[in-house]
Amino acid sequence: MSRPSRLQRQVLSLYRELLRAGRGKPGAEARVRAEFRRHAGLPRSDVLRIEYLYRRGRRQLQLLRSGHATAMGAFVRLREPGGVGGPLPDDGDGPRSPLEGARVPKTPPGGR
Repeated sequence: MSRPSRLQRQVLSLYRELLRAGRGKPGAEARVRAEFRRHAGLPRSDVLRIEYLYRRGRRQLQLLRSGHATAMGAFVRLREPGGVGGPLPDDGDGPRSPLEGARVPKTPPGGR
């Protein structure tokens, strides 16, 4: 097996630091693991995407380490119809509104 690249070592180090910083904060460890698993299949050649995610992870680590963070949750960006700037670009990080991808129960005929 070849030696890990510098970027791989940095990502693994970030993973360990995020897990340590998330200890004792509800939802943090599970969220860190889920995020890393979600992006584990990125090809090694997609360096720009990996570096972007690495920088984003560093910012989240700073927030977790600050004394103000008590838990780690998921943030959702909402689209404003006809808002300034138009629609948000899709960066592949999930739904853009709380209702996107939600199932709507079908009502039977007769309204009950």
